[in-house]
Formats: sequence, C-alpha cells, structure tokens
Amino acid sequence: METTRQAKIARLLQKDLSEIFRLQTAKTHGTLVSVSAVRISPDLSIARVYLSIFPTEKSGEILSGINASAKTIRYELAQRVRFQLRKCPELSFYIDDSLDYIENIDKLLEK
Repeated sequence: METTRQAKIARLLQKDLSEIFRLQTAKTHGTLVSVSAVRISPDLSIARVYLSIFPTEKSGEILSGINASAKTIRYELAQRVRFQLRKCPELSFYIDDSLDYIENIDKLLEK
C-alpha cells in the first residue's frame, strides 16, 4: 500500500527525471527515453524507475548506459529536488515493457 507521501515523492521524481532524460536524449539523436513510472520504498531510500525506450531495439544498450551513469543522474536529481527532499533516494532503472506486452496481446487477439 503506497502512502500519500510516497505518491507525492514518486510524482516529483518522475517529473524531474523525465526532464533530465529529455535534456540527455537531445544528445542521442533519434532515441527517446521516457519515465513511465516511479515506485519508491516505504522508507524513501530506494526508487525504482521504469523507463520506456523507443526504438526498443536499442533498449538494452541504452539501459546499460543509464545504469553506468546512475550516480551522475542521481546527483542531477538531487540538485533539482534539494529544497523538497532532505535525502535523494538511490535509483535503480528498469525497462518498462508494458507497451510491448499490450502490442503482443493485440497481435494474438487479431489471429
């Protein structure tokens, strides 16, 4: 059960992380990274960030690059939320494959 505080912090992190990724994807030319969801632990120390990457063929490569630069992303995020949060949570990134799952179900239903 997610508390109101967890939901507010998750929305704040999602908004700021999507802005960070928007600025970084301007450099990658043709790859779109969007933050689809953020789930935060009850003690507010760990945030699981679900990313939707287009085109999906490059998703593994992009995710490994994001995981390699997770500390710098956390630092940029901490600079943005320093007046709202006392401590910035640890970030762990995952691929959000719900759109691929929906597309697969639609293909199966058409058959």
